[in-house]
Amino acid sequence: MDNELRQAARDHLIRYGQGDIEKLYVSSKGATVRDDEGREILDFTSGQMCATLGHSHPAIVKAIQSGAEDRIHLFSGMIPEAVVKLAKKLSQWLPSPLSRSMFVNTGSESNEVALRMAKIVTGGYEVVALGGSWHGVTGQAAAASFASERRGYGPKVPGVSVIPEPYSYRCPIGHCRDNCDMSCMKAGLRMFDMASDGAPAAIIAEPILSAGGVLVPPEGYFKKLKEEAKTRGMMLIFDEAQTAFGRIGHKFAATQLDVIPDIMSVSKTLGGGIPLAATITSQEIEEKAHKKGFSYYTSHVSDPLPALAGLAVLETIEKENLIERASEMGGYLRSNLESLQQKYEAIGEIRGKGLLLGIDLVKDRETREPHIELGQITTKRCMELGLSMNIKNRPERGSVWRIAPPLTVTRQEIDRGTEILDLALRESLDELARTNA
Repeated sequence: MDNELRQAARDHLIRYGQGDIEKLYVSSKGATVRDDEGREILDFTSGQMCATLGHSHPAIVKAIQSGAEDRIHLFSGMIPEAVVKLAKKLSQWLPSPLSRSMFVNTGSESNEVALRMAKIVTGGYEVVALGGSWHGVTGQAAAASFASERRGYGPKVPGVSVIPEPYSYRCPIGHCRDNCDMSCMKAGLRMFDMASDGAPAAIIAEPILSAGGVLVPPEGYFKKLKEEAKTRGMMLIFDEAQTAFGRIGHKFAATQLDVIPDIMSVSKTLGGGIPLAATITSQEIEEKAHKKGFSYYTSHVSDPLPALAGLAVLETIEKENLIERASEMGGYLRSNLESLQQKYEAIGEIRGKGLLLGIDLVKDRETREPHIELGQITTKRCMELGLSMNIKNRPERGSVWRIAPPLTVTRQEIDRGTEILDLALRESLDELARTNA
């Protein structure tokens, strides 16, 4: 433990929402993170949902070491071999007609590219996003994000509208309970049509709204949304930051849903912990964009080293059968969590797919009032006991844990995680009972 270094962190770092700095973290391997006191912490969120293969997977380490020798960075107009190899490999994974990719750094950036491309191809500028969405914190992406804090940062990029998210557990329009009939979409798009300037460009959506509470839209939702987009001359963009490359037990949510978007953005699960994202589209759309002068230059577009990491991720997923494993381990994890649900009335709903699951905490299962306090103190207690959990606390959307361990997680690690969660919940509920007695 280095108290001097901790103090230096407090003195010299800008806090970006993570709270006070109490500890520093010194290493990570597989599903385990180690802090500066030597404590091992089981990571149930794959870092920031990015360590798809677990932390410091040997294949990624090898790719980075290889690239560090002579393939770190180039002028943005020079295309490295590694980038072409990754684009070719990715095209073999993608559903037709998606076949062309552009590689950037983060999910925010891949969505900037996607929206920019949709605007130049359609000639419009109006964008529709879902409530509970998170597409990033940069300009256009932030304007289309409605699960993030929007207040206090001034005007957003104009032309963005929001439609209510399909959340039948807590219907945002007070219409459904447990059985979404898509009235939220109909009402939201009708409002958009009334306010439209006649310049529609795109509808952007996450197939599973993770930051919004791990919301899984009902069957047929995205087929209908694509029809609605086409009717208005808009492109459908899927933000698959958290659903691509096996996380939900499929290559992509698009293939699982049998709905192919016009443009797809991928990020977190592609780099395996290295900053890497991609915007993907069809040959037809790419050619239209190119003819209209599409341009997007940054210092690190098409960098070779991250591309090598991306190649390692795709090859390892195939070699280790991690898509099938995510489905199997996701089922096992869900079964463990459902056992806890039988034990604790505070667990109102478990939702998600594969190894992307959400636990919605409630004060009462009938009223479904979010149990914000329980979520806060149990998350803290989990960390004290050696389990890292990600909580989203918003009164309108609930107190929801997002659980997304690496695709390489073992049954033993899942058992240990649910045992810690069980103990933390029991202790937290006892503490609240004593406080409120």
